[in-house]
Amino acid sequence: MSKFDVVIVGGGIAGASLGARIAARARVAIIEAEPSGAVHATGRSAAFWLAHYGGSAIVPLTVASRAALEAGWPSGGRSWLSPRGAVTIARNSIDLRDAPSAETVQAPRRTQVGRAQLEALVPGLLPGWDFGLVDETCADIDVAALHHGCLAAFARLGGTLLTSTPLVSARRDGAGWHIHAGDSTLTAATIVDAAGAWADDVAGRCGVAGLGIRPFRRTIAQVRVGHSGLRALPLVLDALGTFYFKGEGDNRLWVSPHDEGESIACDTAPEELDVADALERLQSVVPWPIEAVERTWAGLRSFTPWRTPAIGFDSQAPGFFWCAGQGGFGIQTAPAVSAIAAGLLLGEEPDSSVSHIDATAFAPRCAA
Repeated sequence: MSKFDVVIVGGGIAGASLGARIAARARVAIIEAEPSGAVHATGRSAAFWLAHYGGSAIVPLTVASRAALEAGWPSGGRSWLSPRGAVTIARNSIDLRDAPSAETVQAPRRTQVGRAQLEALVPGLLPGWDFGLVDETCADIDVAALHHGCLAAFARLGGTLLTSTPLVSARRDGAGWHIHAGDSTLTAATIVDAAGAWADDVAGRCGVAGLGIRPFRRTIAQVRVGHSGLRALPLVLDALGTFYFKGEGDNRLWVSPHDEGESIACDTAPEELDVADALERLQSVVPWPIEAVERTWAGLRSFTPWRTPAIGFDSQAPGFFWCAGQGGFGIQTAPAVSAIAAGLLLGEEPDSSVSHIDATAFAPRCAA
């Protein structure tokens, strides 16, 4: 039997980043059902850092994460961000005005532009898309490097990673948990539920009531088009939230219909209709002929009913800690979310990067 202070269930970005935060100050294990972490949501992200993405509750987490991502936290050495830029486009000014903006003192302001500037940013932009907002701070995130960096730091600081080790059951006995996972038996004072789409299932296996966390499918298609010079194309978003696309090579794009298809927790796959919607919406914006759909994939974005992450101890289950429900923002907020979670979990003062954020806003069962 292996003894730990904390067992984190889930080796995606939520579990890996939290593990990297606390492994130096506690005996920590991460248990992951798959042969490696980042198989599902983390590994399928078309991640970008976009300050205004996600609404007013998410913006502070995103902005607070920027410096760490730029510094290559937790390993350092190089930045996980590369410049991209973003432009939100609209057919009329009302749509642009009503687009989620969260223009606060924390988030960088965007620049409103007209048709001439939009044509320079998006070559061949079809008529009707005459209004835009430009955000030069948008950046791509090297998700694989960030995730690997977290797991490497976790291991370097003494953490234990157990892959191919799904949680079977856990029961609370006195001040600790007896955990059956894969072929292993573990004990811990605290269980952290960082299981993404499976978060409520993990809670149930621990005898804890779920939060109503639900996964939704997001579809991406990589397409080759009959137009070159697209490598530096900014992230292009619809003000109404019905598509986005970005350059992924000289004549390749990643395009999404910005879908939220209801799903169960599973190894999800794209549906043909969603891929077709993505291509149709792309063709409504630019005339570039689609030469081939080279690959498609889908990932699950998991939300609490109140659409903000659940971070903290469960008020109804001693020793059970939630770090789940990050939606589609888990990568760009990972440094801040893990910093908040680490402070709450270890009973410490919050890291200076998140000391201005009210952690009670993310308390499980209190945020609805």
